[in-house]
Amino acid sequence: MLLVIRTLFLTLIVVATAPILAQSFTSDHPGQYTQEDITAGSRVYSAQCQFCHGRDGDQISGIDLRRGVFRQTLDDAGLARVIKSGSAAGMPPFSLSDADLTGIIAFMRAAFDGTASILVGDVARGKELFEGKGTCASCHRVGATGPLTAPPLNDIGLARTPAALERSIRDPSSAMQPINRPTRIVMLDGSTINGRRLNEDTATVQLIDDSARLRSIAKRDIRTLDIATVSPMPAYADSLTDAEISDLVGYLLTLRVR
Repeated sequence: MLLVIRTLFLTLIVVATAPILAQSFTSDHPGQYTQEDITAGSRVYSAQCQFCHGRDGDQISGIDLRRGVFRQTLDDAGLARVIKSGSAAGMPPFSLSDADLTGIIAFMRAAFDGTASILVGDVARGKELFEGKGTCASCHRVGATGPLTAPPLNDIGLARTPAALERSIRDPSSAMQPINRPTRIVMLDGSTINGRRLNEDTATVQLIDDSARLRSIAKRDIRTLDIATVSPMPAYADSLTDAEISDLVGYLLTLRVR
């Protein structure tokens, strides 16, 4: 009888305390972190973690904190436990305030980008969105697969931060690089060429036209050259949820081949 009462008592403790832990470190993210948490977390990481894990979080074999790669799957609650209690692999325990603990987890989930306001989501789900609902693969090339009408994304994970990727997905026109702007050329003979500008010098304009052909156009043969400031890429702020954008950012960050 005493054993039954003791078991019931312990069960009630676990049930009562679980919501408290989940409230602070839940694995079901809404898709956003506060900028204050991320900024504070970057300071804690530099002071407490960088010596062992390195500036980019990949100094320990089998672990890449920036990309969320651990030796076992860890949600926020699991990360909090490891940070506070240490690990059998040799990581010491850290005595951090709740605010610092929240901050360092936010900093890791934001892929070490102190300017980000979004977590880095699930890579597999992001790839599915890229190829499916988001229809990104209908315009962007990855590796040897896909069209050339939009900029290729082979190294986008090196070229852009999570914050920049998020901005490009939510509002493409605000993040469009000048070299990638849509271009409309009217030639002296009246013919029109539309495409994506690749390069420009004093004598020529190089672009990928709408038929995915590389063109080098002599400026002396051009009547007018118009460069648009509005991206042809649709804005996904309303068509994708915060969590879906998080996942898409997570996948794009893995594209790192020069």
